[in-house]
This record gives sequence, C-alpha cells and structure tokens, in this order.
Amino acid sequence: MAPAIHIGPEAPEHLVRAVQEGGGELVELDAAEAVVWVGDPDALPELPASVKWVQLQSAGIEPWVERIRATPGVKFTTAAGAYAGQVAELALGLLIAGIRNFNQYARAWSWDPQDSGTLSGSTVAVIGAGGIGRELIKRLEPHDVKILAVTRSGRDGTIPVERIGEIWGQADHFVVCAPATEDTRHLIGAPELWVMKPHTWIVNIARGSLIDTEALVQALASRIIGGAALDVTDPEPLPNGHPLWASPHALITPHVANPPSTMARDLARRVQENVRRYAAGEELLAPVNLTQGY
Repeated sequence: MAPAIHIGPEAPEHLVRAVQEGGGELVELDAAEAVVWVGDPDALPELPASVKWVQLQSAGIEPWVERIRATPGVKFTTAAGAYAGQVAELALGLLIAGIRNFNQYARAWSWDPQDSGTLSGSTVAVIGAGGIGRELIKRLEPHDVKILAVTRSGRDGTIPVERIGEIWGQADHFVVCAPATEDTRHLIGAPELWVMKPHTWIVNIARGSLIDTEALVQALASRIIGGAALDVTDPEPLPNGHPLWASPHALITPHVANPPSTMARDLARRVQENVRRYAAGEELLAPVNLTQGY
C-alpha cells in the first residue's frame, strides 16, 4: 500500500511528482503518515498522531531544533548531502579565486599584474568530510594537492576532531564544511588564525558561526593570513558598512552556494528517494541526530 504523504505548506509540482514517483500517495495533513515540509518551523501545524516522519528542505537544523525536541515521536530527515555537488563547486571556485587574486583584480581600476599563489602543489584542509566535504575532495584531487580531511571520528583515514590543532599551521588553505553546533562555534578564532601561514585562504560555505568574525577582521587587517572567501557570515546577512565589505582581502558571496534553480531539482531527488525508502521499510537518508547537532 502506498504511503500517505502530505506536502506543505504548498505543494509545488516538482515535489508532487517526486512523491508519486517514489511510490507515495498525496493526502491532506489529517490523513498523512509522513510530511514533506518546505516552509518555516513556525508554520508547521500540530502534527496528527498518524505522522511518523517529516522531510525538511534544509540541510541544517538550527531553526528546527526546538520543534524537533517538542516532537519526539516523529523522525525528522534533512536534505543534508542533497545539495553537496553545487556547494562543493562554489567552494572550489572561491578557493581558486582567492589564491589567484581574483578578489583584488575585480576591484582594480587600472592594469596592475600581481604575483599570486596556485592551488597546485598546496595542502588543503577540508574541515568536515561529510557530503559536501567528500564532493569537494573529489573536485580537489585532479589539482595536485595534498588533502587533510577532518571528521568527528577520524573515519577512513581522516583526522579526528581531537587532533584538529595539528592542521592550523600545517595546511596552506582551509575549507570549512562542518555543521554548526555548540562544539563548532568559533572553531576558527584568533588562536587558530595567528598560527596559519601568511598566504592562507579560508573558505567558509558551512555556517558563519564557525569563524570568529571579529578575529577574522583583525587577521585580515594585520595581513596574518592571505584572505577569506565567505558564502556565509556571522552576522548574516552581513550588514552594510561591515569591515569585511571594505577589506581587499575578503571575497564575499551572499549565501548563494545552493541556487534555487538546482535546489528544487536536488530536493525532488531526495524526496523521491526517501519516499521510496519509507515505502520499502528501508533506512531514510539524513536522519536528524540532536545529540550530534545535525
């Protein structure tokens, strides 16, 4: 029997097709056993007792933590990993742009060739080797780089988070792909920045809270590091007039790693696969683990 799935608060056609192609049947909320929710946490109504699973459209759970805690009998899944390819693509682009001085050339008003580094031959630390981190590593491998991958557990030959202090002075560049949790808040602050190499670029496509913004501003102004390429900031949106906007050593994109045109496609793929798994009684992709914070 096809599982009864409700899509809310609206039901866009691409998600309707995804549910149906995954083997589900669209129903109203009061008849649902699972919900695909593409709205805000505050807009999610009280769930009937029949609902056992909720699929979210976001990869992170920060806005959802309280609601998930208040609904202990329901399994929540995120879109973690569904958008990894395009986020990794932007991370690689930002890294190359920083290393090759695109940030300064884009601001230039005259012909002024400058020396720059190259990605080839460098050591790149990927902090958080989950879905995005793994996709980034695949994109880095053809560029003749040494990769230092950091994970919570140190699985598959990666560096466990307990040893993360070893990488700050070892890597040439850093890409932040870790989830935002209490443990990762200000993972990169003044102590970490001040032991990095003077040509180091930091790329953050995860969450702004993983970097101490005040310490980063000081490091850029003092030329402690080469620069920072940020798709996420703390605070976010980054206010007009913030020192990062004026820094010639910062490259900022406004949280666009996951463009809407591809988000719809990739969310539909995740919904279809998880509906199929739910119908088959298989393990769902990206279940929320509040203990780990994602």
